[in-house]
Amino acid sequence: MNNGLDSKYFVNNNRMIKTPEGIDKARIAGKLAARVLHMITPHVVPGVTTNELDRLCHDYIVNELQAIPANIGYHGYEKTVCTSVNHVICHGIPSDKALKKGDIVNIDVALIKDGWYGDTSRMYYAGEPGIMARRLVDTTLEAMMAGIDVVRPGATLGDVGFAIAAVAHREGFSIVEEYCGHGIGMGYHEDPQVLHYGEKGRGLVLQEGMLFTIEPMLNAGKKQNKVLGDGWTVVTKDHSLSAQWEHMVAVTKDGYEILTPWPEEN
Repeated sequence: MNNGLDSKYFVNNNRMIKTPEGIDKARIAGKLAARVLHMITPHVVPGVTTNELDRLCHDYIVNELQAIPANIGYHGYEKTVCTSVNHVICHGIPSDKALKKGDIVNIDVALIKDGWYGDTSRMYYAGEPGIMARRLVDTTLEAMMAGIDVVRPGATLGDVGFAIAAVAHREGFSIVEEYCGHGIGMGYHEDPQVLHYGEKGRGLVLQEGMLFTIEPMLNAGKKQNKVLGDGWTVVTKDHSLSAQWEHMVAVTKDGYEILTPWPEEN
């Protein structure tokens, strides 16, 4: 049923194409999500539990940002963030296990502000990481930015995936294929699906007003993965390290806008 919002926030009721008013709403939610990851940075240290990190994020979202933690209750998920440590690819559940010196961890946060979703993640070091861990984390960030840099009207999602894969394969890392980026807006996971590999010129042609996440997951070893018995935690089959970064991106008239900019880089 048309609730009267489509004409204001979506072009021709197409939820993939947001109006400037819709992008404004998403921009607010995205910036708030990025503030959560900025806030938690000094707390990611050896000895802290991921449950404690989750509690800090929850309290900040609710009390400081006056927003709704989007993950709580999503398909039965009970935590505010996902904390994926070392060989965990994604969807790691916070627990009472403490981080150790040299651990790498992805924190993935999503929130809702005025009906719009903000979704972003980034990597952290608990103490000084190993050489391979740092190279993997740096390469994954570079791969994400390479994918973002080709976003513009007329480009394709295949162009985005190709750019990401080129960086990953240059360094000998594998790309997780089962999990991908996604459209976002007034829904958490919308169309289109954004693969992190692809062929130039193939796939959906990008248009101004599209809004989606780009969130490559790279493994130091092989790409194969498995889901643990909790039904959420995805790990590398060969127990190799994995890293992920995520931004929300809007297609603009001339290129792109990152809607989840990290506050320290503004």
